[in-house]
Amino acid sequence: MDISAPAVKQQRTQRAWTQQHLADACGVSLRTIQRVERYGTASNETLMSLAAVFEIEHKSLIVEAPPEIVAPPGPATYGRLISLLVFSGALGATVGGLGVYLLMS
Repeated sequence: MDISAPAVKQQRTQRAWTQQHLADACGVSLRTIQRVERYGTASNETLMSLAAVFEIEHKSLIVEAPPEIVAPPGPATYGRLISLLVFSGALGATVGGLGVYLLMS
């Protein structure tokens, strides 16, 4: 889960806690806290533990992913799709014809 690494670090430094102190309070390893503060990734259990120790809502630590913008397919995409369909149809006919030939021989 993506969480705000700066928010975790800010909460920890406001309390003048070391990473080891936070790790002990959360019941996780020092390496877990280092990973959270560096990469912003944590399991749901670690997130809930951090929120409980900091006495804050867990939602305040979650990073919301921006909505993915998907562009509509352009004319070139449709052309490639038609080519693929024609090719797959020709390939299917060839394989089917070969199967019939082998059965008949």
